[in-house]
Amino acid sequence: MNNFTETEERQALRKAVYDFGSKYGHEYYLKVAREGGHTTEVWDEAGKLGYMGVAVPEEYGGGGGGIGDLAAVCEELCAAGTPLLLMVVSPAICGTVIARYGTDEQKQHWLPRFATGELRMAFAITEPDAGSNSHKITTTARQDGDDWVLNGQKVFISGVDEAEAVLVVGRTEDARTGKLKPALFIVPTDAPGFEAQHIPMDIVSADKQFTLFFDNLRLPKNALVGESTDTALLQLFAGLNPERIMGAAFSLGLARLALNKATEYAKTRNVWGAPIGSHQGIAHPLAQIKVEIELAKLMTQKAAALYEAGDDMGAGEAANMAKYAAAEAAVHAVDQAVHTHGGNGLATEYGLGAMIAAVRVGRIAPVSREMILNFVAQHSLDLPKSY
Repeated sequence: MNNFTETEERQALRKAVYDFGSKYGHEYYLKVAREGGHTTEVWDEAGKLGYMGVAVPEEYGGGGGGIGDLAAVCEELCAAGTPLLLMVVSPAICGTVIARYGTDEQKQHWLPRFATGELRMAFAITEPDAGSNSHKITTTARQDGDDWVLNGQKVFISGVDEAEAVLVVGRTEDARTGKLKPALFIVPTDAPGFEAQHIPMDIVSADKQFTLFFDNLRLPKNALVGESTDTALLQLFAGLNPERIMGAAFSLGLARLALNKATEYAKTRNVWGAPIGSHQGIAHPLAQIKVEIELAKLMTQKAAALYEAGDDMGAGEAANMAKYAAAEAAVHAVDQAVHTHGGNGLATEYGLGAMIAAVRVGRIAPVSREMILNFVAQHSLDLPKSY
């Protein structure tokens, strides 16, 4: 990235992905979602075109790019009206963690299929009684001979019904201190002792949410990511920064989709002999949304650049800010798009009513805006910890 302009390669990637997503479009997505289906054909075709594997190392069949390239793919698919929520999880979190910390065997087994999009892997950290506090996770794994035995519960885990495996954040007992410390496990969704219960949601989405139960679920030794549990905390942080960058990109794409719908309507809807977009009461709020989107996009690009440069702390600050700014821009964009359309803003034909709940998710997950403000207050402003 130079002078705040993306490379020609990434700009070309953006255009190709947007054109690809537009072949399907928002009407297709909403139809599939309302029928309870999945966007499998979009995912599979995107995988064959190499879009899912842009950030997978070249030696495993990927594009060898960075998280910024993957975020661009995610944003453009959302802007084209075909959001793939599992992109935030599968290639970004799970693929990154395995590429950075997996054993040679794990990399050989999983990464080539991340590269082609054949593999979908969910990510499970959230628990009913822990919320955003990862220190309070109670899912535990104990060693039994060469095996691990996993017990616990997770909630609001996306895409489990489409996933072959789940990257589960649990805790194990430190042999030296007896204290519990984090550990990440790759858990097949067909393993005995694994149960997934669908959580009905009012969101119109092709990606479903689940509560997971692990009941004496037995895993082989190589289910543990890496050679030991000593790097688990680093593994976790390696996944969370990409998660926030991808979350920002997801919100940015939806914000652009809403703004595009609003501006097109404002250009073509005529009242009193002129397009409604000629009135400042319509034009100025839409212009303000454009400013918010561009600012959030710059911060997202900065976060990706810092992450790719190996500045994890700097990337953490920027990724949190980007995720916050993009989520706010998306909420404002959809609200103003609905307002611009008037009554049509809630008509099924225009697809905006379904977006009201969809963009709200960005304020809540994968981390709430309040927790982001806690992070900024503590780490950026050096204020006392408040929680």
